[in-house]
Amino acid sequence: MKEYVKILVVEDEAMMRNLLLKILESEGYQVTLASSGAEALDKLECEKYDLMLSDVKMPGMNGFELLEKVKSQWNDMAVIVMTGYGDAYTIKEALMKGADEYLSKPFKSHEVSLIVERAYWRLLSARNSAEKSRQSAATP
Repeated sequence: MKEYVKILVVEDEAMMRNLLLKILESEGYQVTLASSGAEALDKLECEKYDLMLSDVKMPGMNGFELLEKVKSQWNDMAVIVMTGYGDAYTIKEALMKGADEYLSKPFKSHEVSLIVERAYWRLLSARNSAEKSRQSAATP
């Protein structure tokens, strides 16, 4: 099942991008990397992803700006924000702007796996509910 889940990782630090790539690919996910918010938006225009994992603090477009754009254009995609600033204000702001989950840095690989899986199952549940609503509305 995981081999069909497409994840876009947006992180400006190459070492962190590669670490996340290793963790997620070892779990069986399809992973695409982007080093900036602008690059992420370009990739989103060309391909559909189930989930995006994005850093908050990035040069240029920060993770909150990216989150808002993604939720306004691709609201059927789960978004996990990562922050090295695990304070309550940053986490609250991310959730208020539409993040589905958050991940505080530094993290352990099993934490990444758990949060990604939880966000994906929540997304699947929402998609199934929406589909059932459409089917019941279409049925006379």
